[in-house]
Amino acid sequence: MRTPTGLVEYVVCGWPEDGPTLRLDYRRFSYAGKFVMSSTGKAVARDPDAAASAGESEFDERVVAAVAFNEDRTDPDTLWLRYITVRNDRRGDGIGARLAAFATERAAMRGYDRLRIAVNNPFAYEALYKDGFGSTGRETGLAELVLERPAGRPAKRSHATYQTGLDVYRERDLSGDEEDFLDAREGADPPAVIDPLA
Repeated sequence: MRTPTGLVEYVVCGWPEDGPTLRLDYRRFSYAGKFVMSSTGKAVARDPDAAASAGESEFDERVVAAVAFNEDRTDPDTLWLRYITVRNDRRGDGIGARLAAFATERAAMRGYDRLRIAVNNPFAYEALYKDGFGSTGRETGLAELVLERPAGRPAKRSHATYQTGLDVYRERDLSGDEEDFLDAREGADPPAVIDPLA
């Protein structure tokens, strides 16, 4: 899959029952410590042309993004995407949304009916909307908005629901970049769903 800054391949490292772990450089990835846990499945986007660490580093330098996921505790047909992180120098390339789309596709192939994710910022909200998620109108206890989509197709989404979710962020203490981002989307329709193979 070609991105604006080069070729990226998407790989499932393992499902929760496989106990995969992943060591990400905490200086380059948010949530790096969450990927060391073996209780969640993992998938990554990696640069196939980058040299493997080969003992030079404790981190896999080929990884440019990662997602962790696990089955819902009360609904075995639902898979939660827990953490999506993109390496600092690759943010804005669309890799996170494509990785979410890849994980969604693999979850559907594995038999899950729906996917959920909780997002804590408007950038993640927008990226997941591009993957066909829609706002449920619910929040988690951590002030994250819960987004959901059926595994085999995009969620039904409306202008009103999309804007209502953005309004939740507008009520929070925001960075200048977040305020600009939300101002640019005032009154906008939900973004188009991306083609995960594009």
